[in-house]
Amino acid sequence: MPCFFHADQLRFKPRYEWAFGEKIDHPETTARAEGILGAIEADPARYDLRRPDQIDEEKLADVHDPRLLQMLKSTEQLRRAETFYPAVFMRGRDISSDPTNISHAGSFCFDSGTPLSRETWNAARWSASCAVSAAEIVASGEHGLAYAMSRPPGHHATSRLFGGYCYLANSALAARSFQRRGARVAVLDIDVHHGNGTQSIFWDDPEVLTISIHADPAVFFPFVTGFAKETGGPKAPHGNLNVPLPPKTDGQAYEQALMNDVIPRLRAFDPQFLVVAAGVDTYERDPMGCFLLQTADLHRVGERIGALGLPTVVVQEGGYYTPHIGRNVTAILGGMIEGRGR
Repeated sequence: MPCFFHADQLRFKPRYEWAFGEKIDHPETTARAEGILGAIEADPARYDLRRPDQIDEEKLADVHDPRLLQMLKSTEQLRRAETFYPAVFMRGRDISSDPTNISHAGSFCFDSGTPLSRETWNAARWSASCAVSAAEIVASGEHGLAYAMSRPPGHHATSRLFGGYCYLANSALAARSFQRRGARVAVLDIDVHHGNGTQSIFWDDPEVLTISIHADPAVFFPFVTGFAKETGGPKAPHGNLNVPLPPKTDGQAYEQALMNDVIPRLRAFDPQFLVVAAGVDTYERDPMGCFLLQTADLHRVGERIGALGLPTVVVQEGGYYTPHIGRNVTAILGGMIEGRGR
């Protein structure tokens, strides 16, 4: 399996975030990527680590508003070792925000947990590049399965806003890469948090099915999206499926929801390509999660998805218990490989 990563993704090192009024060490550390890379490099017979081609801004603008891209590029104004925490500003027709002015970053952000530094733009761009390079190698027919070690993650980023530790919508960019070839695409988000950014980008697009199976937003981030009633826009009234599950969902209940709700919808849509937004923060020990899945459960989830037999890109999203993140990610990837082989 080709696996894409660029070393510059490790240069971005957010220090802390504000969570419900408390200053905490930022969970989105380089240890996440390092743990995954260690597990991948330990099995060269199965995983082939590669450097992605850098995505051009025209492809980024296929998904993102140019003003957001300009704002993210403006982070290069920051001093080395400086971290900037946007104050979330009002947005609307009467608000004049300058995307070249880093002080206006709050107009392009939806939370207080997603800081900016001089390395943000470069790391986020390479993260997106991993997703698109993985999609392109699958679309070429050279490989049926590829992995993007995308860090920072992306599924919370919308076309106009960053937030939730996400700057560019990596999974959506992978899906758009398939879509540019005239293909029907499905995005399946298995992160414990709702993929609000991906949902919003394809909300009214009948050629892209978005599915997210996640913790109930009534009690869990992002709180305001991810409910079952959100089914798609006027042009795609059945183009989105949310499967919210209660806290403390275990592997058996998760797999049941996957098989009863998610897999049938995927098969009915009959996509030509699949993007899996693969967060492993469903793991029982994850500090940012509330589910009780074990590593063996993650392997079974991978098997179930792999058994669909679709050309698939796996894009890394969340997962914050770093001592076990490598084995958990490779459990999903290994399960998908084995599921496809049956």
